[in-house]
Amino acid sequence: MRPPTSPDTRPPTIRDVADRAGVSKSLVSLVLRGSDQVRPEKREAVLRAVRELGYRPNAAARSLSEQRTRTVGVLLNDLRNPWFVDLLDGLNPLLHDNGLHMLLADARLNRRTGQDPAGPLLDLRVDGLVVVGTLPDPAALGTVAERIPVVVAGAREPVPPGVDVVAGDDERGARLITEHLIGLGHRRIAHIAGYGAVGELRRASFEATMRAHGLADGAIVEPSDMTEEGGYRSTVRLLSGPRRPTAILAVNDIASVGALSAAEELGLSVPRDLSVTGYDNTSISRLRHVWLTTVDNAGHEVGRRAARCLLDRFDTPGTPGRVHLAPPALEIRGTTAAVGG
Repeated sequence: MRPPTSPDTRPPTIRDVADRAGVSKSLVSLVLRGSDQVRPEKREAVLRAVRELGYRPNAAARSLSEQRTRTVGVLLNDLRNPWFVDLLDGLNPLLHDNGLHMLLADARLNRRTGQDPAGPLLDLRVDGLVVVGTLPDPAALGTVAERIPVVVAGAREPVPPGVDVVAGDDERGARLITEHLIGLGHRRIAHIAGYGAVGELRRASFEATMRAHGLADGAIVEPSDMTEEGGYRSTVRLLSGPRRPTAILAVNDIASVGALSAAEELGLSVPRDLSVTGYDNTSISRLRHVWLTTVDNAGHEVGRRAARCLLDRFDTPGTPGRVHLAPPALEIRGTTAAVGG
């Protein structure tokens, strides 16, 4: 039988913090909850006692008393997409500053194993849910939104009432990058297209921009699966056809890497013989040997706004869902040049 914990080795309690700071237990609780009803000198005394004693609040006990787990489920549609890393980097700090912790789940893996994608997170009784990327059945979020606040980030599919959507402005971003290529004198421009609402918005904006400049006949659309391999195969088809483009606009940075590989294998120099652009401004695009012209899709800002929407829903549940679009920006680097330049 183990001996009882001695006073010298037991973990410090909230009573120990109160005694060290010379305040009541209730005041310590207020400080730990981040209340603004505590005088600065009392707050500092409590925080100093917490540091000196190495006190850590009992999360399980606090969850029981508050009937909250202080966790937010983050359901990722594709763990391989580097743009989602930027989004999470914007999402996490604001949640953390408000005492919330992220729990990540792979929606694709859950679907392959026959699970409800959000099921494991709901079983853990998360306080809210952020869905990152496109789900096959966004309408299924309706039953989840009846129980906890839900925000969709980085997707544009229709969602049930009461669910906020935060994403980049794909129509504007595709117009920016298409007009950049047109401004360089390109008249035959191919778009390696994607799927889902985001892919459709980017394709439609590309085609509309080409029409607006009288270049509808020079607009070529080649479908892909938004992967590097898909971008490679699409580019091989485009460059082997009778209407070889002088520029390629890929639906995302990953597909554009495949396009660059195909151009190199076919003996074309980028950007002298072929201009190539991506979309999303991921870490891939900023690698020195890639240095890709792309669209900054405001991933960090999308994540920050998604966190803000979730926090607002905690404060005012039941409000109508809204769509928030973060403005994109053009990032001109080394893979585009004037025709014949």
